[in-house]
Amino acid sequence: MANSKKIYSCNICGAKYPKWMGQCSQCGEWNTVDEEIIKTKRKNDPDIILKKSKLKEIKEIDTESNQRININDSELNRVLGGGIVPGSVILLSGEPGIGKSTLILQISISIKRKVLYISGEESQQQIKLRADRIAKNQTECYILTETNLESILKSVESLMPELIIIDSIQTIQTDIIENIQGSMPQIKECTSTLIKVAKQTSIPIIIIGHITKDGNIAGPKVLEHMVDVVLNFEGDKNNLYRILRSKKNRFGSTSEIGIYEMLNTGLMVVENPSELFTLNRKNQLSGNCIGITLDGNRSIMIEIQALVSSAIYGTPQRICNGFNSKRLNMLLAVLEKKVGFKIGVKDVFINITGGIKIDDPALDLAVVFSILSSNINLSIENGTCFCAEVGLSGELRNVKNIDIRISEAERLGYNKIIISKNSKIQADKSKIKILKFSKLSQVVKEVFKEQG
Repeated sequence: MANSKKIYSCNICGAKYPKWMGQCSQCGEWNTVDEEIIKTKRKNDPDIILKKSKLKEIKEIDTESNQRININDSELNRVLGGGIVPGSVILLSGEPGIGKSTLILQISISIKRKVLYISGEESQQQIKLRADRIAKNQTECYILTETNLESILKSVESLMPELIIIDSIQTIQTDIIENIQGSMPQIKECTSTLIKVAKQTSIPIIIIGHITKDGNIAGPKVLEHMVDVVLNFEGDKNNLYRILRSKKNRFGSTSEIGIYEMLNTGLMVVENPSELFTLNRKNQLSGNCIGITLDGNRSIMIEIQALVSSAIYGTPQRICNGFNSKRLNMLLAVLEKKVGFKIGVKDVFINITGGIKIDDPALDLAVVFSILSSNINLSIENGTCFCAEVGLSGELRNVKNIDIRISEAERLGYNKIIISKNSKIQADKSKIKILKFSKLSQVVKEVFKEQG
């Protein structure tokens, strides 16, 4: 048997120590230093490296033969920056049941390349049943149910696929480490080995990782620094829509998002999310207002619903679904102090349609007017949208990329948009009517002037 040695490492930053410590001296966290038992590799042990790397001058390196792998998924292609880079390692995280395995299986059976799908959580029959539900035309996708890393590497060497899927990294274990499956040392060692394989064979690897209650990837934080791309799959299991967001991307921008709709047949790409999130915009209802948010480089029209009623149960309630509750309290205080609406004794409920969460301050003005519309029970004119940040003095502040937001409103057929007076528009060639104001009180008079 191989010799073993005992060390201690921090599961947050990865710092190593010869003995146990209550506090990590590198990151300052308490009770994060755990024991690791590592086997020392003998000379006659099999080598996990599939081929050796050769020394090359930079001008001799050929990149034309290693073009990005185009995926049959426009949203994922956009988030990755144009496809999967050969030899890259992608870490996909998300809450249990959000659709990570469904998304990856859809890619595996539609990419028209040789794919090795390794599952440590489901049997081959379970994966086949899900694949039959997702797609009929299933291409070269090989399923392996295995948790031992050394056995996985032998299968990789015999098949030599063009894409490897690991579902999930918490179920994989190696014989080099004696710790239990899913422990910090096992996750770090398995990920490190997979990265080595990807770089030396130019086979891209997609790793699925679970997340903790805090929303962080289960395992050491250093995993995010080890891989090339970190993707988060977000959404509410009770709603239809899912958002794929990039936290880290060595080969592209982190300001792109992908939007999917969860159906019985799998995840469907949402090409035009603005139309889905504003389905009821033609119905003039009090408390409904249209705002424009910018998530990454993607402009989306959002419908905001508000309900203002008397606080018959004592203390007024402030309940938000998809909007920051602290920012709502600030906007209500501005309405009372600067505009004169007495809403402090009333219940206020805010809902962002579609079940998505928005933290863009450009929605401030739309939230304010959805509240005012519900409070006075008057609907806002059809075809009007709002895009401005509201300051503590009741002033309207400019938001970034206002031209992109105006273009999106014009594309969807809106005829009027209200923005800040300080907004700098590069070229005013749009057909939509642009109204600029400097104070919130001025907008109130403009919007509700016809209703008296």
